[in-house]
Amino acid sequence: MPDYREKLWPSPWLFIIIALVIPASLLVFLPISVLAGILTGAGLYLGSALLLVLASPTVTVSDGVLTAGRARIETRLLGEAVPLEGADATLERGQKLDARAWLLIRGWIAPVVRIPLVDPTDAAPYWLVSSRRPQKMAAAINGSRRPASSN
Repeated sequence: MPDYREKLWPSPWLFIIIALVIPASLLVFLPISVLAGILTGAGLYLGSALLLVLASPTVTVSDGVLTAGRARIETRLLGEAVPLEGADATLERGQKLDARAWLLIRGWIAPVVRIPLVDPTDAAPYWLVSSRRPQKMAAAINGSRRPASSN
């Protein structure tokens, strides 16, 4: 069982926003056919919603490995993870962002976790990962680096 697991699902408001493809499709297809406009709008909406759900990455910390989307790294190669919320998270995703950083951020999830890399062979100075539970993610990463007690 993983120490931490989170699926970065889209926010509900995002599904409302993509519903705008329905009136846009109607506007385009109504002069041709009402049925074509309705079917196209519904198809585009359902396809877009499905893509959002299927493309939602998962973040896990398990057995000394951090997996964020398709990327994996051993937690022994990580520094102290720092959870950031509010204005600090906004600055970290914007003005303070290093162009070399590895990112798994989603616009609909405001908090992030900044995870420094201590591997000198890695070109990225840190990972920046979105999380709705940044405190728990950081604690799981930091806790997984501690050596297991020997018997």
